[in-house]
Amino acid sequence: MNEIQETPKKKLTLNKLIKPLLIIFGVATLLTIAQKFFNAQQLLENALNWIDTLSPWGPIAFITIYILATVLFLPGSLLTLGAGFLFGPLFGSIYVSIGSTIGATFAFLVGRYLARGWVYKQIEGNEEFKAIDKAVADEGWKIVGLTRLSPIFPFNLLNYAFGLTQVSLQHYFFASWIGMMPGTVMYVYLGSLAGSLATLGTEERSRTTTEWVLYGVGLIATVAVTFYVTKIAKKALQKKIS
Repeated sequence: MNEIQETPKKKLTLNKLIKPLLIIFGVATLLTIAQKFFNAQQLLENALNWIDTLSPWGPIAFITIYILATVLFLPGSLLTLGAGFLFGPLFGSIYVSIGSTIGATFAFLVGRYLARGWVYKQIEGNEEFKAIDKAVADEGWKIVGLTRLSPIFPFNLLNYAFGLTQVSLQHYFFASWIGMMPGTVMYVYLGSLAGSLATLGTEERSRTTTEWVLYGVGLIATVAVTFYVTKIAKKALQKKIS
């Protein structure tokens, strides 16, 4: 009888846990539609052209715009390529790394302080969910790092979603920074090869060996993070049962 009663409760708790993610997904969808309506790509191209006229203030403006783009779900790929064209491979990589990491951290904090408390209240009475949440927190930096290497997981959405977990800010920050670095360097370098800002991301070309290697690493990371999360969840539940 108890098992029959517990099942609906677990389903109800799961449904409550899904709500914050659905809200974030819904907001992301609306922002994506808004981007298309206002032609986000054209706005970013205009921003890059404007940055090109700022001389010494260019890097500060670029980093600020990158942070805002990350928080507002705007596509960062064009900005990353643009950094290579405007600042070169070395400084472009540095500026993108600063902007993307700070932007991801701001989004993480928004997800944590606007939704994390609500999520915790929903799982307060469910020991199984609390055990899994704690296990993810203990190994969170590995999960964050692996998802940053994978091209499958949406960057902007993940920033907010990780805020709903118990992953520490320190682990999230450094794992994101290091995990994003390979992709950052590659796309900044590709941007440095562009003929002009207008042709960024539109020129037809064959993929480089480095790109294929990075995609291969991303695929491995995708499989690894799926396996790893499943493993620690099972381990947490077994520990709770025992």
